[in-house]
Amino acid sequence: MARHLITSALPYINGVKHLGNLVGSMLPADVYARYLRLRGHDVLYICATDEHGTPAELAAQEAGVPVDDYCAEHHTLQAQVCRGFALSFDYFGRSSSPQNRDQTQYLGRRLDQNGLVREESSDQIYSRTDGRFLPDRYVIGTCPFCAYPAARGDQCESCTRLLDPLQLINPRSAVSQSSDIEVRASRHLYFLQSRLAPQLRAWVESQENWPALTTSIALKWLNEGLEDRCITRDLDWGVPVDRPGFEDKVYYVWFDAPIEYIGATREWADQDPERRDWRSWWYDADDVRYTQFMAKDNIPFHTIMFPATLIGTGEPWKLADYIKGVNWLNYYGGKFSSSRKYGIFMDDALDVLPADYWRYYLIANAPESDDTSFTWELFAAQVNKDLADTLGNFVHRVLTLGSRLFGPAVPGGADPGPHEQHLEEQIRAGLRGYEANLDALQLRRAAQQLRALWSAGNAYLDLKAPWLEIKDSHDSARLTLRTAMNLIRLYGQISAPIIPDTAHALQSVFAIGNEPEPIGEAWPDGTPGILNRLTTGAPFRVPDVLFRKVTERDVETWRSRFGAPE
Repeated sequence: MARHLITSALPYINGVKHLGNLVGSMLPADVYARYLRLRGHDVLYICATDEHGTPAELAAQEAGVPVDDYCAEHHTLQAQVCRGFALSFDYFGRSSSPQNRDQTQYLGRRLDQNGLVREESSDQIYSRTDGRFLPDRYVIGTCPFCAYPAARGDQCESCTRLLDPLQLINPRSAVSQSSDIEVRASRHLYFLQSRLAPQLRAWVESQENWPALTTSIALKWLNEGLEDRCITRDLDWGVPVDRPGFEDKVYYVWFDAPIEYIGATREWADQDPERRDWRSWWYDADDVRYTQFMAKDNIPFHTIMFPATLIGTGEPWKLADYIKGVNWLNYYGGKFSSSRKYGIFMDDALDVLPADYWRYYLIANAPESDDTSFTWELFAAQVNKDLADTLGNFVHRVLTLGSRLFGPAVPGGADPGPHEQHLEEQIRAGLRGYEANLDALQLRRAAQQLRALWSAGNAYLDLKAPWLEIKDSHDSARLTLRTAMNLIRLYGQISAPIIPDTAHALQSVFAIGNEPEPIGEAWPDGTPGILNRLTTGAPFRVPDVLFRKVTERDVETWRSRFGAPE
């Protein structure tokens, strides 16, 4: 049994996240965590809300509440929505926690002790209208690289280039929208990450199995030459800088946010300190495999700044073994955007349909090799074909027919014949392919392989046609339905990483009566006899419809509600 540390990029605190955020980090991390747990591994899946920086302050200002109250309320809201999507975090922390404050300050001191921090006066944008310095996200303007007119002062949302506010064309205050600004000097701390470029390059180039997207972005940054990074801001809300003369500064949000992976692990351990040791996961943890999940705009911070912070301490902190970077999910070709409230957000999605509809569709269309685009038409077609017709209809046909012909108990009948032997070989081969794709984090291919396993059941049922077979041999019909019921049992196990609620419903089909079938939640071993595990005579029940069809009227309603190009 291996130890696996899994983290997904922290969702910003300002509002419920959209489906692009979900499929970009949290959902694929959850699928992987669930799969590894089912395989018997020791898994720690950590996430948290990212609560510092200007997004939190601006959102609280707009809501008219203190920023700490805003963050506490929205952490609860985001945790609730994540539970609605069955995201199985071992801990969902907060970057404003005392543990993260302590960890961030500690790492900042270690960098300073190692000569990797310098003080420097730098030009900052000051708003005369607001009477304050404007940290990067408080400044908006036109991107000098792609001409996007609403680029933030830290990063362009369109081309993903990291920016300095002074680079923006026609800058203005994000607080007051005023262009009455000037440049003033302000003293800040700079992290000398350029000195760590050789170590970072060696680390990145040693990762031969990383996705091409992750490696290419990291090497692009290294090849262009690393610049030293300002790690303090003129803000009130954030991790205070524990350095004389900097009492009015906080750490840059992108300095403390990744450190919250460690901070949240400390929060988790502090809940049960007698049994949980956070250091065993992060410090000198050679026996841990660490996998990170994120969308492509977060890759630079996770392949450059965060590992540079850990390397720069000179201590044996755990670096990522695998960084699963993905592209963007768009909405009818346009970008999902939390700030512009464009697209489908997680709470609205759950209001439309249960979580498993979304989980399956998003993984089956994960933007792994390129950006993908969500449309209601594609969503409806795939839900109807894969979930309703392929899986749902198979389960309904088998169990209703079995109950009608032979009663609500697993039938006996003949021994497996050539068709059953061929089906088992097909299922075992498909299961090996499914496992290989999950192990390799090829999640889109894994979903395709899972659908192929569901389709094999339908093909077998149509071939054997037990509704006709019974006319010649009751024993043969019983064999067919028993085999198909074993497939349902198997589907309940292997579908759990992607559609956990449905998988639980399938496993519950046979777990009834005084002596329920001991299905459990273990991963199938793939040994011979995999389709002959159910006990003859074990009771079963016919579940409610697993997936309803999405109608044309549904699509019209949702297009109107959420907006869609004509």
